[in-house]
This record gives sequence, C-alpha cells and structure tokens, in this order.
Amino acid sequence: MTDTTTPIPPTEHGAFVAGGDGAAAQRQKAVRMWQGIIVLVLVAFVIMLAWQLIRSNTSERRASGEAPPFAFTTFEGETIALSDLRGKGVVVNFWASWCDPCRDEAELLELTWRREQNNGIVFLGLDYLDQEPAAKAYLAEFDITYPNGPDLQSAAARRYGIQGVPETFFIDPQGNIVEVVIGPITSQGYMDELLDRIRP
Repeated sequence: MTDTTTPIPPTEHGAFVAGGDGAAAQRQKAVRMWQGIIVLVLVAFVIMLAWQLIRSNTSERRASGEAPPFAFTTFEGETIALSDLRGKGVVVNFWASWCDPCRDEAELLELTWRREQNNGIVFLGLDYLDQEPAAKAYLAEFDITYPNGPDLQSAAARRYGIQGVPETFFIDPQGNIVEVVIGPITSQGYMDELLDRIRP
C-alpha cells in the first residue's frame, strides 16, 4: 500500500514547532507578569491595612494626662469649650439614648449635678451616635438639666478614645484627666470619691 501522506518539509515543521513554543512562552510570560502584579497588589493592600490598624489603635487609645480640648453646642444652642472651664472640676459623660446602661446612671448624674453645680463642679453630657429627637426625649425623661449636646461627627469621642457608652472622664481644675470610668456609675459613694479628686 502506497503512503499518500504528504510529508511536512523539515524547514516548515521546524518553523511550526518554533512558532508554537514561542506562543506558549509568551502566554507563560504574561501569566507570570499578572501573578506578579496580583502579588504586589496584595502586599500593598496588607501593608495599607496594617498601617490603618496601627493608626486606628493609636487614635482609639483612651485619653490620659492632659484632657484633649473640645467644644460643642448644647441642644439649647449654647456653645461650651472645655478650655473655658479651667479652674473647675469637670465631669464629661459620653452617653446615648439607645444605651441601656446609661439609664442606670442618669438619675445619679443629675442629682449629683444639682448638688454640686455651685461648688465648682461642672457636668457635661456628650450624646454619642444618636438621633436628636431620641436624645431630647431621654433628657426629658430623666429631667436632666446639666449641659448636654450632640458630639458631632464623634469629634470628642475620637479625641478621648472612647470605645462605648457610658464612659465618664473626671478632669481636675488644671485640665488633667484623673479618672476614667467605663460603664455606669451607680454608687453615690464612689461618685463622691471621684469628685473629691477634682474639686477646685
């Protein structure tokens, strides 16, 4: 039987193989390039995430030492700056109407404020991540009369590094934080101990 298959000339056969190998090499080169790009992107993302976490941990560390300055406008429209209260003992309470533990201390805070407001002690309430109608209803419910206002854009909360509510900072007449209470203050005795440390 006669073989009728036309043989591929050696030169053409060699060219065909070389061309196929060249295309495969190009594909492998492209794959390696994209793999490298993906690795670089992932490494950059991890570095950026780590940097953000470091910055976040630094910014969210609770304030200590000299109290960070802040100013806010009360729900009644009065602007109060911490710097204007130098020479007085200041109690800064971060709270929210949706916070159940805040309710546990609301009455004690108000009663203590009424007792101490003429003794060089100032209470300030900063409403955290709340809705104004709900916040005002909360203040009315507990008949709270010491200055309260929204912490707009959580500016003070970030400066003080709070991690929840309630948190209360006791600041002495020299402007230094002498105590931070995390959670509700429900003991009048404990409250009085803390106030004694910031009396003018």
